[in-house]
Amino acid sequence: MKAPVLVINCGSSSIKYALIPDDGGPRLEGIAERLGSQEALLKAKDSKGQRHETSLPGADHGAALEAIFTSLDGHAPVAVGHRIVHGGEHFTRASRLDDQVIAAVEETSALAPLHNPANLAGIQAARALFPALPQVGVFDTAFHQSLPAHAYRYALPESLYRDHAIRRYGFHGTSHAFVSQRADTLAGSGDHGWLTAHLGNGCSTCAVWQGQSRDTSMGLTPLEGLVMGTRSGDVDPGLHAHLHRQLGWSLDEIDAMLNQRSGLAGLSELTNDMRELEAAAERGHAGASLALEVFCYRIAKSLAALSCALPTLSGLIFTGGIGENSPTVRAKVIAALPHFGLGLDEAANLATLRGREGRIDAGSGPQLWVIPTDEEGQIARETRELLELSA
Repeated sequence: MKAPVLVINCGSSSIKYALIPDDGGPRLEGIAERLGSQEALLKAKDSKGQRHETSLPGADHGAALEAIFTSLDGHAPVAVGHRIVHGGEHFTRASRLDDQVIAAVEETSALAPLHNPANLAGIQAARALFPALPQVGVFDTAFHQSLPAHAYRYALPESLYRDHAIRRYGFHGTSHAFVSQRADTLAGSGDHGWLTAHLGNGCSTCAVWQGQSRDTSMGLTPLEGLVMGTRSGDVDPGLHAHLHRQLGWSLDEIDAMLNQRSGLAGLSELTNDMRELEAAAERGHAGASLALEVFCYRIAKSLAALSCALPTLSGLIFTGGIGENSPTVRAKVIAALPHFGLGLDEAANLATLRGREGRIDAGSGPQLWVIPTDEEGQIARETRELLELSA
């Protein structure tokens, strides 16, 4: 295994990891989950593709990382790349994680209270376990730092931006970067403008021109934008005041509802799993049908709006768990954009799923692609590029 980078995506009670070689060889990957509980568990895939489970009762992030290191079949990483959700305006690219950078990430935690503290826990545990290895932070928000001011500013008092950094940041940057770069390669030379749709339990869209993000659906937080698994996406900003006045709900109650009990799950009153929703809709479940229609319409509406950021449109890219595996969602989104001249090859659309890359347009008009995302691979690539530049 040549020059492997250990990629860590740390949540509050989980660590997703991948050891990614520089030679395109097989990856070692897995997830440590339910950390802090007696049910903590490490699920790992070894170099032969075999899967193993190890009980880690009571393990914290540090103990989980030690177990992950033990599972690496003796392959030692040359660097550690960390996914960090929010970099604020501090970071426009991957950065070496020294004390100054970590302090800046801590300052930004107020903008991502559910994510950055967990990312920092993983960083501290990895620094303790691998003190001699370079540690690099790759930020979800960094790819979107190329947005022009007219795309990232809210129409709020200037002081809120100047003094408190209230603006649109965008997320899923590593995914949008990876699939648009891959589409550039597949499409060949030229100036390309792509609309990308990352669709999973979290969803966002992006307009990418010549490799740079020009606008995106998520904003200050990952709640803005599309309908998601349990997140509402865009709602009237007056909803908070209305629910407080009429129902007496606190801000915390409203925030929990919008993030945890809305989206596909809230609309359907059934589930946030798209596979189950599609099956239920076929059986005539009204809530599932409504959730599916709202989900697809809002994606198409967002893509149409984001097209304003592109001088020309090369095509549309679907990625993420739903984007890669739901021909139904792709077909509905494309059908809602008839004025874009998109021609869907129905047979190709039905055949392209379960991690397969493929072009699903009929050969005329803008291109339509399904490209499996590789956020871990993108993080490893940016980690290597940074270390090569700073060597």
